[in-house]
Amino acid sequence: MSGSGGILAADRSYPARPILAVSTAVIRDGRILVAQRANAPGAGLFSLPGGLVEIGETLAEAAARELMEEVGVVAAPIGLCSARDIILRDGDDRVERHFVVLSFAARWISGEGTVSPEAAAIRWIRPDEAASLPATEGLAKVLAAALALAPP
Repeated sequence: MSGSGGILAADRSYPARPILAVSTAVIRDGRILVAQRANAPGAGLFSLPGGLVEIGETLAEAAARELMEEVGVVAAPIGLCSARDIILRDGDDRVERHFVVLSFAARWISGEGTVSPEAAAIRWIRPDEAASLPATEGLAKVLAAALALAPP
């Protein structure tokens, strides 16, 4: 997830409260854009491009901005398709990270997708291909929910 949202990387560990983030399932000709995470947590796993919501922007604005910043794609968000808690605990069972990620379905406008410091690889996949990818937990369900909002 890119973008600082006013939160420094060090502040993401052992946060005082959950951190709000967005991701975007861009739909193009029945395929959805996924990016391989370049950084922890989840380095090497495929996920939806996204990042933190910045102060003063709407969720949809954050989703569109993060998509452009992370992979160079422009899309029009059409609706929320998922809400997930990502809670990671350390060896002492303390909450080390807690993100609330709201995922949008969006229709592709332009851009093929490019790698970046946060996205090691880009793929346009059919939803049924998600099960064969090393992916973040729940990715296939989010993709199915996105397609339900925006059928091809």
